[in-house]
Amino acid sequence: MKTLFLSLVLAFSFNAFAAKTKTFTLQSPDKKLGVSIEVGDKINWSVVHGQDVVIAPSEMALSLNEGEVLGVKPQVTKVQAKAVDTKLNALFYKKKIVTNSYNELFIQFKSNWGLVFRAYNDGVAYRFVLSRKGEQTIVAEKAAFQLQGDYHCFVPYVCDLRDVKDQFCSAFESLYDQKTVSQLKNDSLSLTPLLVSLPNGKKLALLEADLQDYPGMFLTVDKTTKKGFVGAFAAYPTHEKIGGFADLNLMPTQRANYIAKVTGTHQFPWRVAVVSASDKELLNNDMVYKLSTPSKIADTSWIKAGKVAWDWWNFWNITGVDFKAGVNTQTYKHYIDFAAKNGIEYIVMDEGWSVSAVEPLKIAPAIQLQELIDYGRSKKVDIILWASWRGIYPVVDEAFAKYAAMGIKGFKIDFIDRDDQKMVKQCYEVAEKAAKHRLVLDYHGMFKSAGMHVTYPNVLNFEGVRGLENCKWHTYDAPLYDVTMPFIRMLAGPIDYTPGAMRNATKSSFRPVNDNPMSQGTRCHQMAMYVAYEAPLQMLADNPTAYSKEQECTDFIVKVPTVYDETVALDSKVGSYLALARRSGSDWYVGALTNWNAQQLTIDFSFLPEGTFQAEVFKDGLNAHRNGIDYKREIIQVTKNSKLSYQLAEGGGLVMKIKTAPNP
Repeated sequence: MKTLFLSLVLAFSFNAFAAKTKTFTLQSPDKKLGVSIEVGDKINWSVVHGQDVVIAPSEMALSLNEGEVLGVKPQVTKVQAKAVDTKLNALFYKKKIVTNSYNELFIQFKSNWGLVFRAYNDGVAYRFVLSRKGEQTIVAEKAAFQLQGDYHCFVPYVCDLRDVKDQFCSAFESLYDQKTVSQLKNDSLSLTPLLVSLPNGKKLALLEADLQDYPGMFLTVDKTTKKGFVGAFAAYPTHEKIGGFADLNLMPTQRANYIAKVTGTHQFPWRVAVVSASDKELLNNDMVYKLSTPSKIADTSWIKAGKVAWDWWNFWNITGVDFKAGVNTQTYKHYIDFAAKNGIEYIVMDEGWSVSAVEPLKIAPAIQLQELIDYGRSKKVDIILWASWRGIYPVVDEAFAKYAAMGIKGFKIDFIDRDDQKMVKQCYEVAEKAAKHRLVLDYHGMFKSAGMHVTYPNVLNFEGVRGLENCKWHTYDAPLYDVTMPFIRMLAGPIDYTPGAMRNATKSSFRPVNDNPMSQGTRCHQMAMYVAYEAPLQMLADNPTAYSKEQECTDFIVKVPTVYDETVALDSKVGSYLALARRSGSDWYVGALTNWNAQQLTIDFSFLPEGTFQAEVFKDGLNAHRNGIDYKREIIQVTKNSKLSYQLAEGGGLVMKIKTAPNP
């Protein structure tokens, strides 16, 4: 790593340390982003991009036990600057190499604490650090993000509460309210990331990174200024009870008067402001990856990304078989046969394989689990087991040891639904224990990653997204969400959306049907998600019977990779449409989605190398606006000079594979 330590040259003399207010400045490597830190009676930071104010002066502080506030009348003792320009080898990600170039400023204060600021070309971040002895109690944190104007925002309000008395317990599956700051609710929490539209087509996303041993950050409207947001953090839970959805959660009944207890030497999560000059840049941003603790797993060769044949969404609705479908050994052998036939790496056995959702050590009588594991192994298909958090956490050591020894390769853990310090710490603990047993994890019913996928790459998916499952019971504007969420939620890390519906409905024909569900939008809308959405463990949510009847589409879906070597964002607009190109080896994949408005979209193929190449294309059929299953497959020739226009239907999509390697 090339690291340059600089002698800090400030705009004031050494005697300025005696002045009341000191100003420190920091620029991104391309000099487009600038950070200003004012240290006086309080500490404020501000951010500009070119001539545009991104964040107006905003306060930061940490309140500790015994009334100490880090950030009130601070005394600077040392300032250090450095520049870093290196590359990161990414694991199970949308690209193989991440450019990691930034300028950093470290400000040390009296009483053994400090602030670290970083400026990248695509965003800025800061974090508190402690270098003390003994345990420290964090009573509160002030993290403010003031705006210069009454800007339009995409705000994911907390909803689907697990306990009406506790806003901090939810499913983390919010839609986006699109309003100006002055129109937002003063008494409501927002999840992060949150997106702000700035002047001149720019965007600001507020989020966090490297969330470890600390509560996650929510946002509320600043009630004092009413011109921005401030962080909100769940207090530490001191007592819990069984509750939540179907009694599958552990719900706090009492919380302490502090948010965290940490060691005296501690690095707090990064407070992050992603800044983009265009919407499409948000689809290829690496800020969270760059700011997170690198992998703690030395040998990651055993971690396997890939596709999963999933049972729960399709309600085990297979037909044309000579046994009764359901949660039983014969049904899961059928899923394994389907996975083997189509080159799918895993099946998930969802709720029902154990005697109850909270007794994961006891296998249900209808399930011969070892027989299924051995059967899958003979066909090169591995098994992942579903578990509730309440069920698995108390017996996690015994359960991981038992099922890993049998040959299980991972767990899908559901109904976590909190991100206070206790829960965040436990999720890291479980990830570490899973790695010791060489188990992959899918954290469903979970807050966003915020960097856990970097530190523990065996955690392949995180939910924190309103996925396809919601179409089983809810009518909402799914296509709008589908082209909004990737610009915002995916900034924090991979998702568990679980696409792949083969019953595809128009806006007028859609209805929720739990036992035989459908999706909103076209077939190509669903297929394009496999390229557009980041999920190293990507589900096929529909049933084997449906996929077998639609083998042409299935053949395409199963060959789309789940991790990539390179990503290129194409013409995209938040809430309207998106298009991405991704490379795996020598093959390129393109995925595009639109909302309920039909969209004429031009694909620019300049990402291709020199030559003429064959592309397999799935596009909306001429009658997809009447029947969502209508599509057309075609084989075309393209070059890097090609610019092809496609008509995406209402709720439509486009997906293609381009082979650039010569035929053997």
